[in-house]
This record gives sequence, structure tokens and C-alpha cells, in this order.
Amino acid sequence: QVRLVETGGGLVQAGGSLRLSCVGSGFTFNAFAIGWFRQAPGKEREAVSCISHSETSTHYGDSVKGRSTISRDDAKNTAYLEMNNLQPEDTAVYYCATDRLPSCGEGYGTWRTQGRYDYWGQGTQVTVSS
Repeated sequence: QVRLVETGGGLVQAGGSLRLSCVGSGFTFNAFAIGWFRQAPGKEREAVSCISHSETSTHYGDSVKGRSTISRDDAKNTAYLEMNNLQPEDTAVYYCATDRLPSCGEGYGTWRTQGRYDYWGQGTQVTVSS
């Protein structure tokens, strides 16, 4: 049974940092790209970042570029998203998901295409106070 579990969310003041974790089980974690997405209240879910197998490539959405770092530790079946200089507009539920291919954006669509991600975690809440 494939499972993804996100942790690391919480309440942080503007300007603060958080590191989110995504632990996968039930599949060959190191064989697939992992994506991070977020959904703010009343808004559509948006792509935040993606990391390919073996960290061969990384991608960031414009909203987090320059202040976020995605990484993975395949020995621990874990992907991370570190976010710095958090702002109230970063408040959202953050989800990780596993791509069906090894590389972000490989095949159809782009790394932002949500339909290419087969399995999703339950999400972790990030709240940034001003």
C-alpha cells in the first residue's frame, strides 16, 4: 500500500522558516520524482516544487523560488521542502505527491501538471502570522 506522510507544518511568524518532510512507503521511493503542492483557503492547489530521482533536477514555482530548497534522502524514503522568509501568503496546506516517472516533467505535461502524480499525502498545515 502506497503511503505518503507529510510533517513539519505549524505556526510561524513572518520571516521565519520551516522544513517540511514527506515520508514514503509501499513503493520504490528512489525511482520516482516527488512534487510538493499547496492549497490556500478558497484557492486552487498550486505546484510548489519538484525533485527528480537521484536529485538530477529540481524545479520551483515562482511563488517560492529563491527562498525554498527541495531535497531528498532516498535512504530514509524522505523528501524535504525547506522554506525561508515565510510570508502570510504562504499559509496553506502543503502536500507531497509521487510522480509516475523518475524525472520532473518527463513525458506529458510539465512538473506542475497535477494529473501526473499518482499518490498524495494527507497534507500538513502551514500558517504564517504577520
